[in-house]
Amino acid sequence: MGRGNESFGKKELHAKKEKKRKEKETKKSVRKQQTRDGNNLDDMIAYVDEFGRITSAPPDLSLKKVINADDIELGVPKSVAPDPSELIRKGVVTFFNDSKGFGFIRDTSSQQSIFVHIKAVLEPIKENNKVTFEVVKGAKGPNAINVKIDR
Repeated sequence: MGRGNESFGKKELHAKKEKKRKEKETKKSVRKQQTRDGNNLDDMIAYVDEFGRITSAPPDLSLKKVINADDIELGVPKSVAPDPSELIRKGVVTFFNDSKGFGFIRDTSSQQSIFVHIKAVLEPIKENNKVTFEVVKGAKGPNAINVKIDR
């Protein structure tokens, strides 16, 4: 006598799959019935107010603002070249060492301490001299360039 093509394990697996398929069909039919009974699209809509909160009430159209699409900038804003007169600052030399070749200038407008190297100095300077200079971004912070005595 020969055995059947299907073993007990195969029959069990087939029965589980069939049971799962039937459960899925019943859940699907229940969902369809619920949507027909009372759930309509208006119940599912949510609105976002001007503060970012989710509400069930539609927004007040009287508070609507008209925005010109050309005024919206996408990406990084275009930089405007600064006025050359704004680049030149005034300050006082707080420390300068000729032998080491560096020092610091205190900006009079921002009270910021700015590093200055001897290569950026156009005239010989000393401590407490009033100077004019330009600021550039250096590796460790702001650096003064084109430093000359303010007369």
